[in-house]
This record gives sequence, structure tokens and C-alpha cells, in this order.
Amino acid sequence: MFPFAILILLIPILVILGLLLPIIAIIDILNSKFQGNDNLLMLLIVLFVPFGAILYFIVRPYKRIRT
Repeated sequence: MFPFAILILLIPILVILGLLLPIIAIIDILNSKFQGNDNLLMLLIVLFVPFGAILYFIVRPYKRIRT
């Protein structure tokens, strides 16, 4: 019974993270000015690669120009 209760609590947290991380990544990409085609490349990675948002936060370019 105990593992089932943890699973019921864990599923909504994972769903919220699964929806929130890509949205945060897309907002971060749109607010940043990357050099060259990095902006488009990062956006495509987040949208079409499974776990793309996590990948974006790991490998995103650090040299960004904030406006």
C-alpha cells in the first residue's frame, strides 16, 4: 500500500515538471540572443528531442547576450 501512495504523489509532480521545463526552456531561448543559428537550433532541440529541455539546460551556450 505504501509504494502505491508514493506513486500517486509522484506522478503529478513528474507531469508538472514534464510540462513546465520545456515552457521555461522556450521562454529562456526566446529571451536570449544567441550567436548565429544557436537560437533556432536550441528551439528545435527542446521541441522535437525527447528530454530536450533537460538537454538544453545542460548544453546551452554560456556566452549569451542579454537584452
